[in-house]
Amino acid sequence: MKLAGKLISQTLSALLFVLLLVMILLVLSSKASGGQPEFFGYQLKTVLSGSMEPGIQTGSIIAVKTGGDMNRFQPGDVITFKMDEKDLATHRIVAKKASGQAVIYTTKGDNNKTPDSEPVLAQNVTAQYTGFTIPYIGYFIEYAKSKEGNALLFIIPGLLLIGYSIITIWRVISRLEEPKRV
Repeated sequence: MKLAGKLISQTLSALLFVLLLVMILLVLSSKASGGQPEFFGYQLKTVLSGSMEPGIQTGSIIAVKTGGDMNRFQPGDVITFKMDEKDLATHRIVAKKASGQAVIYTTKGDNNKTPDSEPVLAQNVTAQYTGFTIPYIGYFIEYAKSKEGNALLFIIPGLLLIGYSIITIWRVISRLEEPKRV
């Protein structure tokens, strides 16, 4: 019984410590890359609209592959592109036009009735959708990007570690105060 309790205690401590480290790495990576952590050429993006439903639900996170030749895409591919200086969209290519070196894509959200009003220059494409999506996690990630959410990601694991340490210290002290049996 004591061994099982000790094993559970050590496992819980290790998990809380790893959680704290992961949160620190995510925040630092996010800040260092200008808000978009990248792992081996892949980025996670949050879907904020229903334009690609039902395939990609609002509030999902998706994995996109960055880099490469942005002229390579064909109709049917799903790309992430800059709509303006700060906003991105992920839509399906419905047409491709090449004029000399310039490539222009016509895009459309799967849930939209008409194609996007502005064509997308190949140089404004930032990534290609990989097909990987996790529903609803994006809501949490968007909250975590806020100042309040960012603080909570540090505070909650830290408080859990402190609370667990206090409990552990209290148990050790109570064992020391117990009279020894002879």
